[in-house]
Amino acid sequence: MSRIDAVFMQTGHKALIPYVTLGYPSIDATVKTVQQLAENGADIIELGIPFSDPLADGATIQRSSYQALQNGVTPQVCIEVAAKLRKKTAVPLMFMTYFNPVLSYGAMKFCQDAAAAGIDGLIIPDLPPEEGLELENATRQSGISLVYLLAPTSTDARIRLVSRRSRGFIYTVSVIGVTGARKQLPANLGIFLKRVKRITRLPVCVGFGISTAAQAKQVARMADGVIIGSRIIQFMEAGDAPALVNFIREVRSVLDNTRV
Repeated sequence: MSRIDAVFMQTGHKALIPYVTLGYPSIDATVKTVQQLAENGADIIELGIPFSDPLADGATIQRSSYQALQNGVTPQVCIEVAAKLRKKTAVPLMFMTYFNPVLSYGAMKFCQDAAAAGIDGLIIPDLPPEEGLELENATRQSGISLVYLLAPTSTDARIRLVSRRSRGFIYTVSVIGVTGARKQLPANLGIFLKRVKRITRLPVCVGFGISTAAQAKQVARMADGVIIGSRIIQFMEAGDAPALVNFIREVRSVLDNTRV
């Protein structure tokens, strides 16, 4: 059983999955933040590999990605940092990036190096399953879970396809659009999630737009996990580590007390 699978084997447990951009605002800050997240309730941590054209990301994560690139962060550097993090925490670690950096690195070599560094999973927002067979083979051979995304516009046929091809969990996007903290979640999110849950047996996690503990609780009543990115980056932008820790603890408490 993989470390990711073990998270979702806990009866009644709702997964908290925060995201950080590797190398933002610095590599040292990333390492420190990941440790804080792991120590205060994160179940899985997404490590964003910066990319020059992050089409699925809103302004907050775009800025962090740009700064990380200015800091000289490359996929190779990200793998090296992941190896350091793996020595510091047992929490599952996932890379979130775009297909171009993986293709440039070499799909098989990237997966092998990521696995050797202790990475458990991979999320590629711009890779549809129709074009993912090469990377699927590479991740399977390397023992890494490849997670595909679903959007509110996904058809039942699309949900079935993603369910067959994903490993670990399914990443469901709460909105049509890019990442970013939002004041409220879409009114039809519950309908979409019920449709996904009816079709798949995989855990279903929700990202894009979740920025408060109340929103996390709302999502946790309908899904198996909550993914939070832009709000984490905002705390890092402000350099407010205590506020970030308090936020993660609050979300963890809310998730632990959510009853479906």
